[in-house]
Amino acid sequence: MDDLAKLRQTIDYIDRELIKLFEMRMETVLKIADYKKENGIPILNRDREAEVIRKNISYLKNNNFEESTEDFLNYIMEISRKIQKQKFDVENKLRVGFQGVEGSFSEQALIEYFGDDVVRKNASDFQDVFVALENNEIDYGVLPIENSSTGGIAEVYDLLRKYGFYIIGEKCLKVEHHLLGIKDTKLEDIIEVYSHPQAFGQSNEFFKMHSDWKLIPYKNTAMSAKLIRDENSKMKAAVASKKAAELYGLDIIVPNINFNKSNYTRFIIIGKSLELKDEADKISVVVAIPHRAGALYSILRYFAENNLNMLKIESRPIINKSWEYFFYIDFEGNLHEKVVKDAIELIEKNSSFFQLLGNYKGHKG
Repeated sequence: MDDLAKLRQTIDYIDRELIKLFEMRMETVLKIADYKKENGIPILNRDREAEVIRKNISYLKNNNFEESTEDFLNYIMEISRKIQKQKFDVENKLRVGFQGVEGSFSEQALIEYFGDDVVRKNASDFQDVFVALENNEIDYGVLPIENSSTGGIAEVYDLLRKYGFYIIGEKCLKVEHHLLGIKDTKLEDIIEVYSHPQAFGQSNEFFKMHSDWKLIPYKNTAMSAKLIRDENSKMKAAVASKKAAELYGLDIIVPNINFNKSNYTRFIIIGKSLELKDEADKISVVVAIPHRAGALYSILRYFAENNLNMLKIESRPIINKSWEYFFYIDFEGNLHEKVVKDAIELIEKNSSFFQLLGNYKGHKG
């Protein structure tokens, strides 16, 4: 029995060394994949694989292992090709960023717009999505910009202007908020509720009936659900989606707590380049105007004079300039149309600041 134990110890040692060598080999395989991708070389090279097998079999001292060694090396080659293909496939897919974690409304909007065949990269904050796009870590980002119950999301508007990226699409998503807790949580157990401030705002009529609860703003609805799962306390609850409840194993204590039963959030898709397409029918710009009487009218009149339907106007204060504002304007049109080009030229000419945010296909929801 002692001999068997020693032999097993030897096997354990050999296995540890094999794992180290296997890891080294696969890391080298990934570097080779990078080289092949950069130089347009296919993954499979049968002549090279046959040469490697022949060479390594020649190192055997015990020829009885030749067939098994060939099987072993063929399997190693198969794994190497699979790893290289996975790297090729991932790098060939679109990389799309969103704020939050799995189960968030932003992720849902991403999936509905792009489908499942993309690499999804989550970020903790809205700005992190912009930074990832700036650093070429993602190709596009998905961000909420306004809600039908609570209005615009100021931070996203400000970040759009700051980074100079473009809106290339949008997705409107019906949003239903639920009060979530760990298994068997009752309303009378709850002391604290976590969620994004937008979710609290969209559910404020419900929370007026529970004024003794402490509402704690958190980064994202789905992240709030995950926190409640991790905290595992009946005294804490979250406002999040049905999908988040399912993902994090939480009970829906009270369903549909948002006061507006036609509660929609508009998500924008941002990219680094302006994308002009024939089907685009919506334009977004941001302008600032001189601080004088009639200045805003001097901009807005171009919409009426050119028969352009203005869909929305949102103001944001200009930092260090009291009572002066940036105006974010959405209107119908396509930049290929002469009347649209002419109107934009006049608006830009009469603005103290002008930035085109995008021309894209609107989504009605």
